[in-house]
Amino acid sequence: MASLRDLGLSEYEARAYRALLRTGPTTAKDLSRASEVPMGRVYDVLNSLEQHNLVRSQAASRPKKYAAVEPDAALDRLLDEKKRELETRAEQYEEVVSDLSTELDAGEPVDGQFWTAAVGAEDATDLLLERIAAAERRMVVVAGAPATGFDLGTIGEQVTAELEAALERGVEIRVLLSPATVDALPRSVGRRYTAELAEVDGFEVRTAPGVDGTFNVFDGIEVCIEVPHPLSGDEPFAMIDVKDAEFAASVKDQFEPRWADAEPLTFG
Repeated sequence: MASLRDLGLSEYEARAYRALLRTGPTTAKDLSRASEVPMGRVYDVLNSLEQHNLVRSQAASRPKKYAAVEPDAALDRLLDEKKRELETRAEQYEEVVSDLSTELDAGEPVDGQFWTAAVGAEDATDLLLERIAAAERRMVVVAGAPATGFDLGTIGEQVTAELEAALERGVEIRVLLSPATVDALPRSVGRRYTAELAEVDGFEVRTAPGVDGTFNVFDGIEVCIEVPHPLSGDEPFAMIDVKDAEFAASVKDQFEPRWADAEPLTFG
């Protein structure tokens, strides 16, 4: 059940506030009995409730009396306090991330061969998005068949968002599509990739026949290869990521002449 403790009150504070709603204006002594808050703690509890602006006191009376603020106002105040607290924490976490990003990126990257694979449409997509987000200078996208990033669904929107973020970081992106991939694209998706992204410096998309496979090359050292599902062309079966500068260079050597002969993609 929902509790006042969920909004930051202690057990004694929650008891005292609920008791004040039942009793109406009352003294600390009577409130201690009604709420079962020990007499030795009740004044501290009331002071805390006053700091939260949940209780009003009548200082002129002897003995001093206390009354609860109406529940709607009290809950709004507690909620506002929680929001401010969360905003402060979020800012603190952002500062920590910023500091750690600088610290962890201070060293030179370690060269070496490495490969990994993600099986299943969701994991494959997560791996692709992760590698796009890690790109620093250049990215080549080759789609020789209807591919993960080129659809109208959520995946396509996620890939597009990561491509836009990469462009904002200054990453150069070249996209080479086969005619089959172009034909499979709804016109709205074509406009998304051309009209919007093409307005950003560093993005270019072309089409050429004979383009096979679907893969991405990142920064000239890493290749991410999409493995199509054997039973469904609508989703990937797996994504294989290979970090190998020599292999990436050989892929780039195959890509460059195809890119040079390709035609800029336009949608009428």
